Amino acid sequence: MTDKTLGEMDYAGDDHVVPFQVEALDVRGRSVQLGPVLDQIVRRHDYPEPVTRLLSEAIALTVLLGTSLKFDGRLIVQTQTDGPVNLIVADFSSPDGIRAYARYDEDRIAAIQANQIATSEELLGTGVLALTIDQGQHAQRYQGMVQLEGTGFEDAARTYFRQSEQIPSEIKLAVAKLIQSGEDGPSEQWRAGGMISQFLPDAPERIRQIELPSGNEELDALRMEEPDDAWRELIALMDTIEPSELLDPTVGSERLLYRLFHQRGVRVYDGISLEGRCSCSRGKISQIISGFTAEEINECTENGRITVNCEFCSAGYEFDPAEFD
Repeated sequence: MTDKTLGEMDYAGDDHVVPFQVEALDVRGRSVQLGPVLDQIVRRHDYPEPVTRLLSEAIALTVLLGTSLKFDGRLIVQTQTDGPVNLIVADFSSPDGIRAYARYDEDRIAAIQANQIATSEELLGTGVLALTIDQGQHAQRYQGMVQLEGTGFEDAARTYFRQSEQIPSEIKLAVAKLIQSGEDGPSEQWRAGGMISQFLPDAPERIRQIELPSGNEELDALRMEEPDDAWRELIALMDTIEPSELLDPTVGSERLLYRLFHQRGVRVYDGISLEGRCSCSRGKISQIISGFTAEEINECTENGRITVNCEFCSAGYEFDPAEFD
C-alpha cells in the first residue's frame, strides 16, 4: 500500500473503497461510492423502490465493513424484523465480492408507496441486525447482534461497534436513483455512498472520555466530564457531509476526504475494487439436492423437473430428478 498526497494520486472512482487515516484525530476509516456494481445487483431483483433503497444502504454498509477483513473470508450483514422489509442479507466475500437480496411484504410496501416515502427505520421495523464473520471451514464463526427498535443502519452500526467492539464509530450512508441523459434518451442508475470513521487512539483511556449515549450504566459510568476533543471534532466534521457528496461521481471519495480533513491532514490509500459476484453454481446446488430424501426430491419436482432460483443473483437452474436416484 503506497502513501500518496491528493495531488499525486489518481481518483479511485466508482465501486472502490478508499481507506484513509487522519493521524491528528486518531481516526481511521473507509469511504465508498457505488455505481455500476450496485446498479447491477439491484436490477437483477427488480424490487419496489423503497426496498431497493434499503437494500442499497445495506450493501454500502457491508462493503465498508467487509473491506476491513485481513483474511480470506466473508462478512454477512443480515436483518430479521417485523417491518415491511422483513429480511435483508448482504454478503461480502474478501477481497472484493458483494451480493445481496431482500424479502418483503408486497401489500405493506404497496401501501407505503401509495401514501408516503418511508424511512429506513419504518421499513426495517423491530428485530435484529446480525453481523457474521466467517473465516472458512477451519475456523469458528463469529456473530454479533444488535437490536433494531426504530433504528436504521447508521445507528445500528454505531451501536454494534460501541457495544461489541468498544470502538467509537461514525457512519454516514446515502442512496439515490440518478437520471442521466444520453443519446438513447434518459437512463436511470442506482447509486450509494458511505463513510465510516473510527476513533483508534493509542491510549485506550481516551475512548472512555467520549460522551456516547450508550444507555448502558456501566459504560456511562466510565465517562469523564469532557468528551475527547479529537472525537468531538470528527463528529462535527462528518455532520457537515451532504448526501449528494457521498453520491456525486464528480466529487469522489478522495475529494470529499480532502474537503473534510485538509486542515488536519488526511492520508488516503489505494482503492479496493468491488465486484458484484455470486458464489452459486450448478455443482453446489446439485450437491445440496443430493442430500435430500426421496420424498423431499419428489416434493421439489414439478412437471418432471427440479427448478432452483438463486435468491442472490436470480440465476435459474434446472435438474432432472433422475440425477439424484
